[in-house]
Amino acid sequence: MDWNIAAGRPVYVQLVEQMELALVNGTFPPGSKIPPVRELAAQAGVNPNTMQRALQELESRGLLQAQRTAGRTVTAEADALQQLRRKRAAALAADFLRQMKALGLDRSETEELLRRTAEGGTNDV
Repeated sequence: MDWNIAAGRPVYVQLVEQMELALVNGTFPPGSKIPPVRELAAQAGVNPNTMQRALQELESRGLLQAQRTAGRTVTAEADALQQLRRKRAAALAADFLRQMKALGLDRSETEELLRRTAEGGTNDV
């Protein structure tokens, strides 16, 4: 898994967001075991305590389950992952629409831009 930690935002929040993305895009499929905390922390280049905090947050959201001797696994509940996927998609869409509005594009221009982009054509509005 590729990690991208940027300055200016709490590291554990970024870890949570990136792990959520890995859960919804299938990097870690439902029911699968995730790597140990120290391994994930080493991959991300962060302190294991910070990674532990991020994973505990994901547990509290019901996305990961901890077993004492078996480590952590991704929830097998497809509904929880689908709900997260929809939530993330809605947030991205809302952010995109805010940015288009800030650029001065109206609804029809934004729709046309999306249509052309989806068709692989020019992005000229």
